[in-house]
Amino acid sequence: MVGSLQHQPSLFYAAFERQASLIKDDLLDPIDDLLDDPALVDLVRQALARRYPQSARTGRDSIAPDRLLRCCVLKHIKGWSLRELEREVRNGLQYRRFTRFDQEKIPKYCTFSRTFAALGPETTRHIHEAVVKRAQRDRLAPGRKLRTDTTVVETNIHHPQDSSLLGDGIRVLTRSLKRIAEECQPGALKVVEHARSAQRRVLEIHRAARTFTEGGKVRLQESYRKLVGIARGVTRQAEQASVDLVSGKLAVAGDAMRVLVAEGQLRHFLPLVKRVIAQTKARVFGGDTHVEGKVLSLFEEHTQVIRKGKAHKPTEFGRLVRVDEVENGIVSNYTVAGGNPSDTEQWAPALSQHQAQFGRPPRLATGDRGFWSAKNERLAREQGVVRIALPARGPLSQARTALQSNRWFRRALGWRAGIEGRIATLKHRFGMRRATYKGEQGFDRYVGWCVIAQNLVSIARVKARRQKE
Repeated sequence: MVGSLQHQPSLFYAAFERQASLIKDDLLDPIDDLLDDPALVDLVRQALARRYPQSARTGRDSIAPDRLLRCCVLKHIKGWSLRELEREVRNGLQYRRFTRFDQEKIPKYCTFSRTFAALGPETTRHIHEAVVKRAQRDRLAPGRKLRTDTTVVETNIHHPQDSSLLGDGIRVLTRSLKRIAEECQPGALKVVEHARSAQRRVLEIHRAARTFTEGGKVRLQESYRKLVGIARGVTRQAEQASVDLVSGKLAVAGDAMRVLVAEGQLRHFLPLVKRVIAQTKARVFGGDTHVEGKVLSLFEEHTQVIRKGKAHKPTEFGRLVRVDEVENGIVSNYTVAGGNPSDTEQWAPALSQHQAQFGRPPRLATGDRGFWSAKNERLAREQGVVRIALPARGPLSQARTALQSNRWFRRALGWRAGIEGRIATLKHRFGMRRATYKGEQGFDRYVGWCVIAQNLVSIARVKARRQKE
C-alpha cells in the first residue's frame, strides 16, 4: 500500500528548536521548497499505486511518496550508491530532516532499490517535465534559446572481451543449474563446477594475447578452444535440464518457485551464451571481427558500441544520449537514442520536443557542426526559428563565410559551447558518466534522475542569486 504522507514530527526538533535550526545543508535547503510541489508528489504516488493491482488499497506500507521523491533526488545530488544513501540518511540528522524520515526507521538499500524501480522511465520523464514547467512558471526557462549536443553514457559493464563473456556465461548457467539441482531428488541432476578451469583458460588467453608471435597465436587459439568447449558443455546440460523440467522427467522435490525462477534464468541466458560462442568462433578461428549483433554483455544486453572520434577514448560501450538545454542551465529534454545515429538525425527531434514543451519554437537554436546540414537549416527555418547557428562543414562559400562572421552568429556559438560544460557537470557532478541501474529501463531512469537533480540545483541557485540582487 502507498505510504502515508503524514508523519510524527521529531521530538528532537521540538525540544531543541534553536539548535535544530542550525542543522542544515546549504545545497539542500533551497531544493527543499521545490520538492514540496504537490504535482511532483502526486506523480510518485500514482507510480507506487500502479506497482500491483491493489497497491493503492492493501498490502504493507511502502515508502511514502514524498520521502521516496526526496531520497531519489538526494542520491543523485550527492552521487551516492544505494548503500551510501541508507547509511548517510540513517546517520545524518540533516538528511533525515530533508527526506522527512525524522525519527522513523530508515529502509534498507534493497528496499530503496525495489521502490526506485517503481518510478519507471515514463514516470521519470513526467517528473522531469514537471520540474521544467516549474522553471517556466518562475520565468527561469522561457525557452527563447536552445542548444543541443550528444554524449555517450556508459553502461555498468566490464570491457567486453570474448573470453570474459564466456566465463560469465559459464558462471551464470552453472549457478542456475545448481539451484535447480538443490530442489530435485539427490543425484537427479549432477552439476560440475567449472569455475576454476574457466578462470585458468581466461588467464591463459590474457597472457597469450600479449605476445604477437606465431607460438602465441597458437596458444591463444588452443586456450579459446578449451574455453569454448567448456561453455558448449554447460549449454548442452542447461538445454537438457530445461527439456527435462518441461517433460517432467526431472522431478522437483523442493521449492517449485525457486526452480521456476532458475529455469527462467536459463531460458534468458542460454541464447545469449550461444551467441557469444558463435561470435568467439567467428573471430578467433574465422578471422571475422565484424559479427552482426555482437553481444557486449550478458547482463546489460542493450549496450552498444559507439565511436565518437575521441582520441583518448575511440570506442565507448553504452548508449548515446541527446541533451537539450535552454536558459539558466535548465536541461529541457533528454533522449536515449537507439543505435548510433549521426548528430544530423538528432536536430529535428530536438526542435519538435522543444515545440511540445514550450508551445513555440526557440528564437535561437544552435549546435556543433555535427548537426549541420542544409536540410536541418531549412527545417528550422520552416518551424519558425529566427536565428540558426549551425557551423557548416568543409570549404565555405563567400556567402556562408559572411553569415558565420556575423556578430550574432559568433556570440551564439560562444553560448553553444556552454553545453559542453553542462554535460561535464552531469557526468562528473551528478554521476551520468556511467549508469548503474540495471536493464534498459533502468538506464533510462538513471539518466532522467541525473537530469532532474541537475535542474533542481540550477533552479535553486538562480533563485538564490535573484534574491540577493
